[in-house]
Amino acid sequence: MRRDFRKLPGPAWLGANYWSRTGGPLMWRSYDPGIVRDELRVLSEHGLNVTRSFFYWPDFMPEPDRVDATLVERYADFLEAHAERGMRTIPTFIVGHMSGENWDPAWRQGRDLYADVWMVARQAWFAEQLTRRFTGHPAIAGWLITNEMPIYGGTAPADQVTSWAQLMVQAVRAAGAREPVSIGDGAWGVEVTGVDNGFSVRALAGLTDFVGPHVYRMEDDLVRQHYGAAFVCELAGSFGRPVVLEEFGCSSDFVADDNAAHYYRQLLYNSLLAGATGWIAWNNTDFDLPDQPPYRHHPFELHFGLTTADGTPKPVLREMRDFAATLARLDLASCARADTDTALVVPEVLEGAFPFTEPDDRTYVFDTLRQAYVAARAADLAPGLTRESDGIAGDARLYLVPSAKQLTAPGWRRLEELARGGAVVYVSYSAGPHGRQRGPWYSDLNAMFGVEHRLTYGLTDPIEDDVVELTLTAGLGPLKEGATLAFRAGGTEHSRAYLPVRPTTAEVVAVDGHGRPALLRRRCGDGWIVLCVYPLEHMAAVTPRVNPEPTYRIYDALAELAGVRRPVRVEDPRVSADVLVRADGTRFAVLVGQADTELEVRPLTADNGGAGDEEITLGPYGVRVLELRN
Repeated sequence: MRRDFRKLPGPAWLGANYWSRTGGPLMWRSYDPGIVRDELRVLSEHGLNVTRSFFYWPDFMPEPDRVDATLVERYADFLEAHAERGMRTIPTFIVGHMSGENWDPAWRQGRDLYADVWMVARQAWFAEQLTRRFTGHPAIAGWLITNEMPIYGGTAPADQVTSWAQLMVQAVRAAGAREPVSIGDGAWGVEVTGVDNGFSVRALAGLTDFVGPHVYRMEDDLVRQHYGAAFVCELAGSFGRPVVLEEFGCSSDFVADDNAAHYYRQLLYNSLLAGATGWIAWNNTDFDLPDQPPYRHHPFELHFGLTTADGTPKPVLREMRDFAATLARLDLASCARADTDTALVVPEVLEGAFPFTEPDDRTYVFDTLRQAYVAARAADLAPGLTRESDGIAGDARLYLVPSAKQLTAPGWRRLEELARGGAVVYVSYSAGPHGRQRGPWYSDLNAMFGVEHRLTYGLTDPIEDDVVELTLTAGLGPLKEGATLAFRAGGTEHSRAYLPVRPTTAEVVAVDGHGRPALLRRRCGDGWIVLCVYPLEHMAAVTPRVNPEPTYRIYDALAELAGVRRPVRVEDPRVSADVLVRADGTRFAVLVGQADTELEVRPLTADNGGAGDEEITLGPYGVRVLELRN
């Protein structure tokens, strides 16, 4: 299965969102060319090649038909400062939201930003004027229409938002721009988050040149935290556009410097392996502006910088420097992600507003899929995502459908066809997170899985044990008969439930602690359909500090059953392994550790028959990039 790895032309963007320490969002009022050049020098010396910059809207457009000429000339000097360092920048037009506060031009007077035709025209005019002034400058890397418009303009129907976005992009193109353009909305649409804010990632990708996630998730599990941005990039990369991680970072008020460095390292490498090909951290510098909004009321926003307020590099900047060196070594422009045999199925309900369904069904899918992604990474399966709404891809050997309440009826039929053709299809049951039409929305549960379900109408079959134990009654790959796996139970009054079944044509592979069938497989043509009656991934997804947890062992066993090819793997689940392939045939193994202590691991490759070539040392939360030799 091919995993997308699209790139923008030229060097990969690696940089920082930029406000000068002289004023933050008000920097253009007190613009200091010397300090700007010093700030850019520090970034450049650490391997950064791009900034994302902002036309603070109330200052740059003080009247509905006037752009402030003085600030435009200051921005022109800002571009020259970039060119002097061999750097580029991505200007952002409609900057009414920033760091915890919204600012309006005085003349807006509450007009709707999407549906008021005069207001849309003013925005388009502003973008066109500034584009016409600066397009073609060697320091312009691309364009962004807004900064987090869903926060500033609010949510709206998707047709309104998409029409507004189309007019804004057309204004930039009408001004002669040939540089890449995107929206700057954060990629928070329903296709990624399960929450419909009107900013459809699918629709906007059709208008733009790249997708730009903004990721600041806070979790209750460290491994999920480390993979949070990566999973978002996987979801955002489904629509045929390069993925630029447009905003990410952490305030020194929220995290110690060494832990911030670990977080940056994990985010950068995991998102690279998830298909991101650009990274812009938030942000270049700390500020000493405690009396200025938004920092007066959001003081933690003072300390998101790659440097301190006096320009001293923080450990996170050194992580960016080291990552820049890795990108150069890889020659990222010539690299692709290795193909994968494992597909993680994204149910259509994540992005589909089906009649008489609940919003919780969509957000539930996000949480469950993300945990399954973490488990698959622990098993070194390097899963690709396949969206049911686009047709489940047919080129994988193992299909994972984790803790699924619902697919469409054609989706279930498609999975059975794939099994019949030789694939292994794994489904774990879930009743869903709420009480409305609670239960499995499967098109033919009994026939598909070779069981007779024993559900009682209107009631759940609660999981009463705090720890669910599955004991193998037959061998499954490396899992031997008699092996026991233990899972911490969790969920709501609705979702903490199992599926009682009696086998008909299926073989019981494992039983639970009460002797009931728990894991079953049915031969289907040349392949297998495997059912787990417990929502393992959902239980883990709602359990704090749970990873690594033993679902990865089931995935590992299923991979062997399916004949999944893993070009590199590591037996320790605290280390994930994946491969990038350069155009000249060179292959790079990327090992990412999830332990807070030093680890000694021996990578196993397909070429050496499973024998480790050498022992590798990984520091705490460490990363190693190795060239694989035949």
